[in-house]
Parts: sequence; structure tokens; C-alpha cells
Amino acid sequence: MSDPSGTEPKADVAVIGGSGFYELLESVRRVEVTTPYGAPSDAVSIGIVGDRRVAFLPRHGSHHELPPHRINYRANMWALRSLGVRQVLAPCAVGSLRGSLGPGSIAVPDQLVDRTAGRVQTYYEHGAAHVPFADPYCASGRAAVLKAAGETGVGVHDGGVMVVVEGPRFSTRAESQWYAAAGWSLINMTGHPEAVLARELALCYTSMALVTDYDAGVEHGEGVSQDEVFRVFAANVEHLKGLVLKTVQVLDRERACAIERLCVGESGRAASIRPPRGRPPGVRPRGGGRRRGRGASSGLRRSRGRLRGLRGG
Repeated sequence: MSDPSGTEPKADVAVIGGSGFYELLESVRRVEVTTPYGAPSDAVSIGIVGDRRVAFLPRHGSHHELPPHRINYRANMWALRSLGVRQVLAPCAVGSLRGSLGPGSIAVPDQLVDRTAGRVQTYYEHGAAHVPFADPYCASGRAAVLKAAGETGVGVHDGGVMVVVEGPRFSTRAESQWYAAAGWSLINMTGHPEAVLARELALCYTSMALVTDYDAGVEHGEGVSQDEVFRVFAANVEHLKGLVLKTVQVLDRERACAIERLCVGESGRAASIRPPRGRPPGVRPRGGGRRRGRGASSGLRRSRGRLRGLRGG
């Protein structure tokens, strides 16, 4: 996709691809975004879906080199918002804690439980700011997924609690049984802090979970394996992509949810996020010369080692 106007690329919808979901659109413009929090997982690809401009970012990097606990979640969400994004669809791979949700199922969770440890999960480093998070996912975004599923004939499970664990290891059988006994439905490694960072930036965030396996406590046997996760995801990723693309088309342009209102305090103004010292983030298109935005900060370079993520989403 070319941009003869010479203006900075913009998008209002973003898709963050999970394990096995490294590309979405064929004709795209790739842009490198620098942020006060370092480099995002990869360059952002911007293309057109219907009449919407869509940004796509592979959560683990384009070669799945970033395990869940090494993803720069703050840089990812900041980069998308700096491009104009206000609505985020977040497909991910999950394990099932329920016998009724088998591999290949797609769920749209409505609640989240954080069981991660040590991850930076806020932009607020100065002053006291408490963002409401009772309902972590956008109601309008969830409704759009369900509508798209109905129009495309894709079976989708409405609701469920997704517990997010630190990883990169899978759960023990005892842990899995504990999560299931608590009433939780899905298990994942990347849904937090992604969702709460989106909330702090007043982004509408919707999770779309593809079940790749039964977690260790649901059935007997060897438990979860990485090969199984990737095999099931690969077998179902085209269905998930089709649902994502249809959801983009049915999303309301005007956000009718309460996300922005929730992020505004009693003063009527949103609490100010003060990024680390340095110049504001900039955007540089790949392959078209060095074009700077309002200033480019020196982003941290990510190692391209052979680290492999697991069922991170």
C-alpha cells in the first residue's frame, strides 16, 4: 500500500496477532514506531479492510522470537495509540479449563484474572491514578465479534473468565485444577498487562480467544505441549482471521462504550501519563526513506535470539 500524500500513516483499528498469527493483510505499509518505552514487538503494518484503516502488530514479533514475559507491552500499546488507534482486537491462543470448550473453539471472554508476576502493568509512575477495570473488555467490541460470528456462521462462545499466567512454562496439573475450581474458563500468558494498558490509554480492547488444547488439569495424559498448541492454531487460524476481518467491518466507528468516560477522573480530565524523559515518539515508514514524526526517541533494540514463546497468545 503506497501513500503518495507523504503524510504519516494512521489507523483507527488495530489487530494484535498472537501465536501463529503473524500477518493479516496482503497489501500493507510497514512503519517503525519509536516510543518512550522502547521498541514495540515489530514494525506495524497498516492496510485497508473495507473502509477502515487497520494497524496490525504481531505480539511475539514476526518470527515469534519474544516469549510472553519478554514482550514490551507498554511500547506495543503506546505505538498503536500514537498511530491513531482507538479500538483494539486481540486474538490469542488459550488453553481450556472446561470440557465443553474443546480445541478449535473460539471464545470471547468477558472477565480476566491476573496471575502474572513481575510485569510492568501501568504507565502511571508519578502521582496517584486509579483506572476502573471492573469490566476489562469493551462491551461494544464483544458485541461486534458476536455479530460478525453470526453473519459468517462461525461458532463462538460468549463470555468466560480468562486467567493470565506468567509463563513461559505451562501449568502443573494442580494449578490447572485450582483455576478450574475457581470457575475460570480459559488460560493464557499474554492477556495481561495488555488489557489494562489499553484501558489506561482509553482504548477499546476486545479479546478473541482460540482454544488450542485442554489444560493439564482437564484431561489425563501428558498435559500440554508446544507442538500441539501450534498445530491446532495453524489448523484454525484462517477461520480466526476471517472472523477478525469481519469484526473490523461491523465495528461501530463512533465508540458507544464507556471506556473514555471511565478513564476520566472526578475533575473531568483524564489523569496525565508522564512518559520517561526524552522526545515524543515518532513514526518511520520502512523502505521509503527516513521520515520523522514529531521527533524520534531512541528506542531500545530487541534481541532477535531464538527464544521461543509458548501458548502466550
